[in-house]
Amino acid sequence: MQTFLQNWGEAAYTSAGFFWMSVWAFMLGYLISSFIQVFVTEKRMQSAMGQKESKGVLLGSLFGFISSSCSFAALASTKSLFKKGASFVSSIAFLLASTNLVIELGIIISIFLGWQFVVGEYAGGVLLILISWLLIKIIKPKKLIEEARKNLGEVDEDNNNSKTSFSEKVQSEENWAKVAKQFGMEWKMVWKDVTVGFTIAGIVAAFVPDSFFQTLFINTGGENTDYGFFTILEHIVIGPVVAFITFIGSMGNIPLAALLFGKGVSFAGVIAFIFSDLVVFPVLRINAKYYGWKMALFIMLLLFVSLIGASLVLYYGFEAFQLLPDPSQVTISSQEFFKVNYTLFLNIGFILLSGYLFYLAHVKYKDMMYMKEMAPKSKVLEQVLRYAAIVCYVWLIGGLVVKVFINS
Repeated sequence: MQTFLQNWGEAAYTSAGFFWMSVWAFMLGYLISSFIQVFVTEKRMQSAMGQKESKGVLLGSLFGFISSSCSFAALASTKSLFKKGASFVSSIAFLLASTNLVIELGIIISIFLGWQFVVGEYAGGVLLILISWLLIKIIKPKKLIEEARKNLGEVDEDNNNSKTSFSEKVQSEENWAKVAKQFGMEWKMVWKDVTVGFTIAGIVAAFVPDSFFQTLFINTGGENTDYGFFTILEHIVIGPVVAFITFIGSMGNIPLAALLFGKGVSFAGVIAFIFSDLVVFPVLRINAKYYGWKMALFIMLLLFVSLIGASLVLYYGFEAFQLLPDPSQVTISSQEFFKVNYTLFLNIGFILLSGYLFYLAHVKYKDMMYMKEMAPKSKVLEQVLRYAAIVCYVWLIGGLVVKVFINS
């Protein structure tokens, strides 16, 4: 019993510490994302993406880079761009960029995993786009694309004919209220995933023995990190499988990715795990609802093959230049998370800023209507996640009490 209480306290402390480390990063990332979504219109993006293929891929990647990292927002935007005339390949480029090349994800990765993984994330995002583009050119799924467009139906009329300049928009307090409302929507979309993800990471860190990871990912553990090709390939394939089973969103997955790396999983396996946010069942279901099951399965297989290729290229590229990160640099337990340092002051600053945004959205402009299209979520899954998040809060509060009053 004493061992369980000790582990419970350590698990809760680790989860809370993880979140404390990343509060400011989440707020900064979602503030940037909300700003861009309000001030860069979908109509402007679509008008530039539907013509020349290479230009469409480049612009789709660029627009994805400056868009939201939420998978559900990315899926809705991709569907809308494709429906309004953007080519299939440029739409896929937008989807991949908006989930793998976004600023906020890089910030979180830098906190938990270090600069090599940030470079790997962005370089890998580009590789995912290029490999997907190549595969689409080889396969030429014209019939699937035509069927997908038919499933989407007629193009909606766009009544937004505003000619207001960008500088005028930025100076409008009402537009900043829209940013505040979008900021709140971003948190509303991810709070359950982040809660469950960070809690799971703490539980795994405290309760799951290294032998489990050594069984799941072959040849992990010990000091030998000279993995053979088939070991690397197994890690890359198992990474998405783990993500498929425990899908908690790209942002919530990062602490678990750090845990996997600290337990000895190869750089390639962890990168594949991070890249897997678009090859999970909720995304498959949404794509099937938009485009039909044939296209949904094609997209999933396309992205899965692309992430395998990108992860292999990244691993052997980093190895050739001796840039592979050292697992010992990632420590996910026995840390002093709460201390007076830059994290404390950044968190205080961004919490105050969030308070001002809350005032704009819910007090001064509470009657303003602002809605952004989102992909349809499963009501059952959302209910399950909601109850899971509540259970997580009870677990965390109880564990912190144990940590303070029993284990100390």
